[in-house]
Amino acid sequence: MSSRTTGLMPSTREIQHYFGFASQTAAMSHLRALEKKGAIQRLPGKARAVIFPEDLDREEICDIPIYGNIAAGFAEAAEQEREGCISIDVHSLGIERKTDSFALKVRGESMIEAHICDGDTVILEKREPRNNDIVAALIDGDTTLKRYITNKGRPFLQAENVDFPDLLPAGELEIQGVMVGLLRKVSR
Repeated sequence: MSSRTTGLMPSTREIQHYFGFASQTAAMSHLRALEKKGAIQRLPGKARAVIFPEDLDREEICDIPIYGNIAAGFAEAAEQEREGCISIDVHSLGIERKTDSFALKVRGESMIEAHICDGDTVILEKREPRNNDIVAALIDGDTTLKRYITNKGRPFLQAENVDFPDLLPAGELEIQGVMVGLLRKVSR
């Protein structure tokens, strides 16, 4: 039984019995030794008041759902089904916990000059895009990851690879999310 599963630290009597110490004094001596080494922090005058330093420094964690793949090449039809989630501290991305965020795995090489590679995972936030944002977009029924550009009030999607053309919407252009983060798995 641990404090992380029950929410309570064991008492010195419980520590004594668990480790087979002859007295509670022995349990207290071990707690003091752990505190001196910096492994725990005790709050004076309170029973069961032991804190692990890593718990004090931990930022707020949120789970961001992964909704499949997105083409970073030519736009293509894509079904968005949840494929698990990424747990990440919200402050490292600079997003609010309440923000509607999601992640997609990148397939293709049209964004390599923006340092987005095949196999990367992009984290996106549902919000209105600004000029030059990298976005997941639904363009004329197909989805793609591109840079959102407006020229004379008319939006289009720009590839970040000279081998791929810009995409001008014939009719529909719906921004599904704006990129706020990128995760890359390094292969060994």
